[in-house]
Amino acid sequence: MPALLVALIAGAAGGFLGTRLTDRPQAQLPPAATVRPDGGDLTGVSAIAAEVLPSVVLIEVRGSTGEGTGSGFVLQSDGYLLTNAHVATADVGSGRAITVVFSDGSQTDADLVGYTTDYDLAVLKVDRTGLTPLTLGDSDQVVVGDPVVAIGAPLGLQGTVTTGIVSAKNRPVTAGDANSPAFINAIQTDAAINPGNSGGPLVNAAGEVIGINSAIAQPPGTSVGGQAGSIGLGFAIPANQARHTAEQLIETGSATYPVIGVLIDTTYTGEGVQVADRAVDGQPAVTPGGPADRAGLQPGDVILAIDGRPVTQADELIVAIRAKQPGDTVVLRVRSGGAENDVRVVLAENASG
Repeated sequence: MPALLVALIAGAAGGFLGTRLTDRPQAQLPPAATVRPDGGDLTGVSAIAAEVLPSVVLIEVRGSTGEGTGSGFVLQSDGYLLTNAHVATADVGSGRAITVVFSDGSQTDADLVGYTTDYDLAVLKVDRTGLTPLTLGDSDQVVVGDPVVAIGAPLGLQGTVTTGIVSAKNRPVTAGDANSPAFINAIQTDAAINPGNSGGPLVNAAGEVIGINSAIAQPPGTSVGGQAGSIGLGFAIPANQARHTAEQLIETGSATYPVIGVLIDTTYTGEGVQVADRAVDGQPAVTPGGPADRAGLQPGDVILAIDGRPVTQADELIVAIRAKQPGDTVVLRVRSGGAENDVRVVLAENASG
């Protein structure tokens, strides 16, 4: 993403605005309107808000050295909630405690069921039943220009609704720190997203979740650790990815991601993405017996496209692969020894962090 930094958007440890709204006892929020004051029907965004708001939550994470806030939403009626990993695992020191605040102002403690930093997703569990889950839509059907609504708790302001459109698809976003980066094949939106929106839903005109808000762009010269606000470039994890990963987290507490088994030469600046031409730190350029090896890829080969989608940067290839599932077959356009060929590769599975 040239000339832009991308930052995860949980509320920073230490709180917002000196004393945040959530530092005071939680007042019950007014219920979402079901009709207009004059008795007329709700339409458009107001109807979407009325449907979705009751299922969106504020998440507070506190520890010995600070606190953080973010958003989430009801995934299953028996108490499972979905949010971002960087919200649920905020660096707040020892004694971490997670509190979930519902739209009616009630609060309850939550347990961390599992998380993956690779996809920046986490599942929480509260001891409640009869909750109203949001519907995860088919994010593959999203097109640029679709209207969307983002709902969450930016700056601790619970129940905030912002609107916009899908401004791009398949945007390669790498966020987080160097030791545990998240690779997101993101939905880009111009809906206003700010720190604290993390983990909240991005919904379509039918009120279906098509993305989980996760990151915002920052202008050049802004430090990644700074608290930038919305500049009209927000990024959401597609719902189809979230659905699969959440299922794994609920079932096993961990998640997997697909790999092709090659090292990428990040210093390469030519067309496509180049496989390293030699081993690095003892790791072979092409994993013996791995998917790429079985498909005939060699060290130094250049990958030009995946499933007909051109790739020019390593991140583009990585997020395109991670948007798939282990066992899926992808078609790589590969240049090897001056010749170009389409190569079918069956993705293998790796443990996610």
